[in-house]
Amino acid sequence: MSRLTTVLPHTMHAAVLFGPGDLRVVDRPVPEPRAEEVLVRVAMCGICGTDLKILDGHFPQIPPYGEYIPGHEWTGTVVACGATVDEFAPGDRVCIEAHHGCGRCGNCLTGKYTACLNYGDRAKGHRASGITTNGGFAEYAVHHVSALYRLPAHLTAEDAVLATTAGTGLYGLDTAGGYIVGQDVAVFGPGPVGLMTAQICKRMGAAQVILIGTRESRLRLGRELGADHTVNATEADPVAAVLDHTGELGVDLAIDASGSPGVPQQCAQVTKRGGKILFVAFYPEAVRLDLSAVVRKGITMYTSRGEGGDSVRRAVALAAAGMVQGRALVTHRYPLKEINEAFRTLREREGDPLKVVVAP
Repeated sequence: MSRLTTVLPHTMHAAVLFGPGDLRVVDRPVPEPRAEEVLVRVAMCGICGTDLKILDGHFPQIPPYGEYIPGHEWTGTVVACGATVDEFAPGDRVCIEAHHGCGRCGNCLTGKYTACLNYGDRAKGHRASGITTNGGFAEYAVHHVSALYRLPAHLTAEDAVLATTAGTGLYGLDTAGGYIVGQDVAVFGPGPVGLMTAQICKRMGAAQVILIGTRESRLRLGRELGADHTVNATEADPVAAVLDHTGELGVDLAIDASGSPGVPQQCAQVTKRGGKILFVAFYPEAVRLDLSAVVRKGITMYTSRGEGGDSVRRAVALAAAGMVQGRALVTHRYPLKEINEAFRTLREREGDPLKVVVAP
């Protein structure tokens, strides 16, 4: 039995995936939160590159077609709480992290719930909102209480949507050791993850943040948000440029947020001896990497997935303090009924989209 303060409708509009490329806005029942869940009226949901893969049918472990509601970067207002939930109340504004682990496997018990050994097994309690369970491309969504974070009043929905993205960068930095004060960092890929990560690196005391990409508009925004140097890879050799900015030594940490198959090798070339490489991207194909060169230089490589380790709560704190900006990345807004146009805009890069969001 859930606790609520208002009478809710029985049905809602939701974008349901009926097959690869077949996303339709239809009526669905408003979900009822179970004992440890919270029901949220969605204010906004972002679209990211993973959603394009999901739409095209190239992502594993999604729920059955005809039932599945994607969307894993959402924010909104609590309208009902499950029977055991006392951490939130109707009226609270919240953002999410997508992942809630099963809580019973070895990885979850050591805090590695984004690598849950029961990933995708809903019967054992795993949830990844909008990925392995229904998500936020709808008027209402439910999520586990452990993966919700209360928003300060002065943060906007746009800030909240990008808090999930910032959490991805924070979790990756945690995975790679976290301590980057006084170090030089190269961030490849000035998309939403790269731009939020670049901001975080600068706020964490990095000596130089060098941002590498191919679109000048994104590089310009990166400079406005605090990157010390930007390199347009269509105009200059990114490896030579990064080495030039570091006195030929290379960076202490290279971060690949691009997902471009050629970038891992560039990361290896720009990282100094004894440095680190962090991969936070997915790739469309296998990558080629001179692993012998990585070994000779004593480079340590790290990977991370999603926004685990309580990173979204810390991202909200950074945003609340004005140390990272999310709303500056939101370039396009669409109503839910035009969600297919929103996906087309992102896919075809019409109007130079950065973060496209959908509001019910």
